[in-house]
Order: sequence, then structure tokens, then C-alpha cells
Amino acid sequence: MLHSIALPVIDGLAVFEFGLLTEVFGLDRSVYSDVPAFDFRVCGLEAGRPVTTQVGAQVIPAHGLDVMEHADVIAVPAARVRPAEEYPAELLDALRRAADRGAIMLSACSGAFLLGAAGLLDGRPCTTHWRYAEELQQRYPSARVDPDVLFVDDGNLVTSAGTAAGIDASLHLVRRELGSAVANVIARNMVVPPQRDGGQRQYISRPVPEAECDALVDVLAHMNDRLAEQHSVASLAQRAHMSTRTFARRFVAETGVTPMQWLTAQRVLQARLALETTDASIEEISASVGFGSATLFRHHFTREVGIAPSAYRRSFARADADPLLVG
Repeated sequence: MLHSIALPVIDGLAVFEFGLLTEVFGLDRSVYSDVPAFDFRVCGLEAGRPVTTQVGAQVIPAHGLDVMEHADVIAVPAARVRPAEEYPAELLDALRRAADRGAIMLSACSGAFLLGAAGLLDGRPCTTHWRYAEELQQRYPSARVDPDVLFVDDGNLVTSAGTAAGIDASLHLVRRELGSAVANVIARNMVVPPQRDGGQRQYISRPVPEAECDALVDVLAHMNDRLAEQHSVASLAQRAHMSTRTFARRFVAETGVTPMQWLTAQRVLQARLALETTDASIEEISASVGFGSATLFRHHFTREVGIAPSAYRRSFARADADPLLVG
């Protein structure tokens, strides 16, 4: 049973990840729902000693590390990444003791580095923000870092990717331990999707490459303005006043991708916006961005984004929040 949560903080604390863990576990929602109130405690190396954050503010933990000795979950927020030897030895020891007695270790974003420094990622599948994944793998080579998922559930070790993925991991843990009804109430109050599968890809921004060559800039603008139209390498080469072979070679040299790869990526980006902001059907969106069929659209969208268009819309479509259920 998930009852008590200890959240250790150190200097360089990231306030968003601290806030999301506090939002999920720290608020008492039992006054208007059947969600149990968690025994939630923020702790530091010394009770009452301020901890610096990355935004010029301070957090003052009310408890010392001793509250970690009996907590069901140790929720580790992101903090400034530092060499392993610079993490507080007292905290690393407390994390190891908690893990040894079977406490669930939950990390948000770069909080995984703290778990790695404590030796808790050795031989375990895990993740972190895509920006830090390579560094995490280099520092802890025995860890099995997956840079392309939102979170990884490995029993008593749950690690999440960057920022909002910490919400997904936290709600997943609530659902796993307390059931969907409790998780859904918390999600509804937070006005977030109640379920995003951990195995779907991190939503990494992949900007469409640009080009410096004037002829190619014109071609890119032409394609971007006419996504619904059909384009071929030959027709694009003609517009750039190049041979097909020269155009294809120059395009890859300038952008790093082929013309058709560039076009597909731009169509998917436009489709994402339509899924988020309109009620247009999959077929209508498919036609508006130039995919020949809804089947082809689903194929390319899933390959680029890692999730089907309909599932993406369920998670990201804009919706008005119910003001009575916020907070």
C-alpha cells in the first residue's frame, strides 16, 4: 500500500519537478473525494536548512533525512546534475538503506542521476530526460538507459523522463498501487491526461531542418506552403534549377535528410497541431497535410511520434478545465 512519501531536496533543486511530485502526493484531496491523504514529507540534510533552487528561490525542508527510514516511496525530484562524488554522502546512504528495505524509488527527470550515484541503477532499466540520457549512460554504464520513453517501471524503481513525464510516472505509480479510480481523481484535479503509456516516445522537439542555399530555401518554403500537394524529387529539382541528382545530393548536405523525409516530418508537425487544436477527423487531417490516405498518415505519424494519431489527440487535445476541480 502506498501511504507515506518522503521527498529529499538538495541544492540546485528544479522547482517544476519538485512541484509536480508535491501536486500528486502532497495535497490532501480527501476532503472532497475518496482519495486517501498521503503522509507526505519534504526532507533535507538538516530540517529547517534552506535549499537553493534553479530559479533564485529557496525551499526549506521541514524534516531531516530520518523520515526516509520508514517511507513507502522515496520521490527524488530533478536537481542540478553534478559529479557523483558531489552528491551528499548522507543522502546517498539514506537512499541505499531505503532501497535495501524495499521502498519504491521514484525519480523525476535528472533525479535519476542521484539514484545512479547511490548505485541504484546498476543493471536496471531506467530513463531520464532525453537531453541527459547519454550522460547518464556514460556515468553508469551498467544501467540500461532507454532515452525514448516517458517512464520505466521496474518494480521498486520507477524513473521518468523530463518535466511532464514525471506526472505520468507518478500517476502510474498511484494507479499501480491504489487503482485507476484514485489515479483518475488526482489526474482530473490536475487537469492532465489520466494515462499516458510509459512506453510511448518522449515528445522530443524535432525542428524541420533549414537550409542556407537560396535555391533550397525557396524549395522548402514552397513545400511548406503546399503540404497538401504531391511533390517529387524531380519537380522540386526543377524548381531549384538543378538536376535531380545534384538537387538530391545538395538537399541532404544542407538539411541532413532527403527531400521526402523533410516533407514527411513537416506534414507530421502540421498534423500534430491539427490534432491538438481542431476537431477535424483523421481522414480530414490526412488530406489537409498531403498524406495519400488515413492508413499512410497513421503509419508515418506513429513512426515519427511513437504513438497513434487518435491516442495523441486524447492526450494533447486542448480542453477547458473545470474550475471546480483545479488544485
